[in-house]
Amino acid sequence: MIPHPWINEAFCVDQVTPGQMDALWARGWRHFGSDFFRYSINMAESGPEWIVPLRLDPAAFLPSKTQRRVLRANADVRWEMRNATLSPVVCDLFERHKKRYTSNVPESLAVFLGEDPAAGPCECLEFRCLIGEKLIAASFLDVGATSVSSLYAAFDPLMSWRSLGTLTMLKEIQWAAGRGMKYYYPGYTTLVPGIYDYKKRLRPLQGYDWSENKWMPWSVWEHPSMTA
Repeated sequence: MIPHPWINEAFCVDQVTPGQMDALWARGWRHFGSDFFRYSINMAESGPEWIVPLRLDPAAFLPSKTQRRVLRANADVRWEMRNATLSPVVCDLFERHKKRYTSNVPESLAVFLGEDPAAGPCECLEFRCLIGEKLIAASFLDVGATSVSSLYAAFDPLMSWRSLGTLTMLKEIQWAAGRGMKYYYPGYTTLVPGIYDYKKRLRPLQGYDWSENKWMPWSVWEHPSMTA
C-alpha cells in the first residue's frame, strides 16, 4: 500500500493567472472563491476517508457504455454557456439541489463560486442544461491556460433519472477536448465507496499520489492492496 501522508493546507488569494491555476491543480489544489485548499484525509463520521484528486486527458477520454447511454437519454437537452453568475434562476436551482443533502448541507452557491464569480480568482464558465426554457442543471468550470477544473454542479432533484451530474461532466470534457486542453480535473474521490464513485468510471483516469507528488494511473488505487 502506498503511504498516504496527512496533508491539510490552505491559503487565500483574490487573483491567480491561468498558468498558476494549471500549476495548482497539478499539485492537488482546489478553491472555493478566494479560498484555496488541498487535503489528503477527510474526517467523516465513519472514520478517516483517504482523498485522491483526479484528472484525465480530454482528448484521450473514451465514454463507457453507461456514459454513452446518458448522452443518448439527454439528446433533447439544450445547452447554453456563459460566464459564471449568481443569477436568481441558478441560485433557485441550487436551493432545490441542496435538499438532496442530509448532512453538511451547503449554505449557498456563493460558498463555491464566491460572492462575485466574475471577479476571479480565475475565469469560470457556467454550463446551463435546459429542457425548453426550464433550467434543469448547471455546472461551473474553471479555466486555466492548458487545463480546466470542474468546480461544482447542481441539478433539479426531480430530474435525477437523467444522471445530470454525469451529463454535465461529460459536456465539460467535450468542451475541454474541443479546445485542446491538456487536462480535465473532475475534483476528487475517496478510496472507500462514496458519493463521488461516478468519477472513478472516467477513462483514462489518473489519481494524485500525495507521497510521491505525482500522478498515477487510477488502476494503482483500484488494486485491492491499495484499499486494505
